[in-house]
Amino acid sequence: MLSPHQPSSNTTAAFAAECARLSAAVAALTPEQWARPSRCEPWDAAALLAHITGAVGRLPRMLDAEPPAAATVTAAGYYRPDVRFSPEATTNRIDEAAANAAAGGPAVADAFTATWKTIADRCRAEAPGRLVTTRHGDPMTLDDFMTTRVVEVAVHGIDLADAVGEPRWTTPEAARCIVALLLETPDALATLGWDPVAFIATATGRDTMTDAERNRAETLGVTWLTLA
Repeated sequence: MLSPHQPSSNTTAAFAAECARLSAAVAALTPEQWARPSRCEPWDAAALLAHITGAVGRLPRMLDAEPPAAATVTAAGYYRPDVRFSPEATTNRIDEAAANAAAGGPAVADAFTATWKTIADRCRAEAPGRLVTTRHGDPMTLDDFMTTRVVEVAVHGIDLADAVGEPRWTTPEAARCIVALLLETPDALATLGWDPVAFIATATGRDTMTDAERNRAETLGVTWLTLA
């Protein structure tokens, strides 16, 4: 059983910083950029941002619900290959994002900004030891769940930046949070010869990883996540 702990101000700060950077980045996108395809097929840039919005927007329902008795799933454990990656679940994610993107990129951007600000405010107001149950039935600490939201925003932010042809905008706060999730010893990252954003992109399958790089990462205790 995991020990409940106070929602980390560092995790909430990383979430807010990454979301603010994403909001600023998409504010200047052109209609042509919004329509560009992403590596997360079949979504274009607008649908990908709609997916990110949906991924972070589930928290209010979780906080309104009765908390579980104990947390038994970690942030890394959340990304396990089970029914959440089934064909039916994947189809539902695809259709939901496409439907929410129908209003157009600027409207999706406005919805994302309003959503993440609400989430950040609610996290800051939560009491120590807050536990939540995810829509998949995972009993987690709020801190661990918010770590997964940093992953969603930052990693899909890399996907979005690549799709619209802009430099990757991942914040240092989010990068530190994700590297700490992926590596048993985050300080060992320098041994790999990667900067944090390059490591995150490679470890999550966005960039190509050579066999030698994979072996080096595994010697440092890398945690591989199952991602959509």
